[in-house]
Amino acid sequence: MQHRSVNEVMTHEVVTARPDTPAKEVAAMFHRNDITAIPVVDDQGRPIGMVSEADLIRKEAVLPDPEGRYPGRWLAEKDRARAEAETAGGLMTSPAVTARPGWSIPEAARAMDKHKVKRLPVVDEAGRLVGIVSRRDLLQVFLRHDAAIRDEINHDVLGQTLWVAPGDVQVAVQDGVVTLSGRLRFRSLVPIAGQLCRAVDGVVAVHATLDWTEDDTGWSLEHPRAYRAAS
Repeated sequence: MQHRSVNEVMTHEVVTARPDTPAKEVAAMFHRNDITAIPVVDDQGRPIGMVSEADLIRKEAVLPDPEGRYPGRWLAEKDRARAEAETAGGLMTSPAVTARPGWSIPEAARAMDKHKVKRLPVVDEAGRLVGIVSRRDLLQVFLRHDAAIRDEINHDVLGQTLWVAPGDVQVAVQDGVVTLSGRLRFRSLVPIAGQLCRAVDGVVAVHATLDWTEDDTGWSLEHPRAYRAAS
């Protein structure tokens, strides 16, 4: 089993800004390229921050209204300075949270969730920018066809990993939801099968009703033979 990597889904040609790029030019870059954020890179091509539409909107939000009232006083001093900045370097959020090309999709998703960001600049071993990956890119795994998911589970999970004989376990996939039924040799393999299937790219959930031949867990025989799990 192998997860798709960041390198497979990221955008390789990246629009970038320099710290001294004027704010107006940043807005023009967004418009010309139909994008919402740009990495800011140094002289070696290493990302030092991200500037987004939200950073430019902040500039608009602090402008005086027609009556001359200035609403910017609600901003913290640091945020007010960013709102009044004239260049990408002043507007950007720094430091940049980055990813590596070899990361799996779950690794990149965890980094986005942890740092509450919508995209990650992707860097090589020297820290130089080689791409950018967004939430939308990561969600491509959910576009996998049900047949491809089923084939991977049958071949990689059941056949190559758990050594399940063909026909012992039936796999059905509908809209990314996997249903397992049938029999495994050992009771201990039942939860493992569910966990491995859940890790397959594109799987939304796993529902399993599996029996077993040998109880290798040491649990009481009073427990029912069928193990049902959902994740």
